[in-house]
Amino acid sequence: MQGTLTRRRFSQAILAFAALATVPLRVFARNDEAFKAVNTDEAMKALFGDKPMTVDDSFEFKVPDIAEDGSIVPVTVSTEMEGVKSISLLVDANPNPLSARFHFMPGAVPEFKTRIKMGESSDVRAVIETADALYVSTKNVKVTLGGCGG
Repeated sequence: MQGTLTRRRFSQAILAFAALATVPLRVFARNDEAFKAVNTDEAMKALFGDKPMTVDDSFEFKVPDIAEDGSIVPVTVSTEMEGVKSISLLVDANPNPLSARFHFMPGAVPEFKTRIKMGESSDVRAVIETADALYVSTKNVKVTLGGCGG
C-alpha cells in the first residue's frame, strides 16, 4: 500500500508541474528594448512612449551624494501615491541606463530598497508610473570608484 501512495503522490506532482508549465511566460517577461537601450532617452521611450513626465520631489528617493564604491550604491524609493504601477531606476552615465524596474500589484505598498551599479558619477532618476501619469525625481551621485568594469 505504501508504494501505491507514493506513486499517487508522484503522479499528482507530475500533473501539478505540467499545469504550472503551461502558465504563460509573459508573467516573467521584461522589456528587453528598455534594458538594452544605450542612453536614457531611448530607455524612457521604450518604457513609456511619449507620455509626458512631471518633475516631482515629493516622494522618498534616497541615494548617497557620494558613493565610495560604484558597484554597490544603495537606493530607497517609497511613495504614498495611489495606483502606482511601476517604479524604474535609470542611471544616465551607465552603458545601459535602466538599472531596475519594479512592478506593483493593486493595493501593494510601492516601496523598495536595492543596490545599483554605477560606472561613474551621474544623475540617477526614479520614475513612478501610475495609470494616468509619470513622475520623475533626479539626484546626482558622485562615484569615487566605478562599479561597471572601471
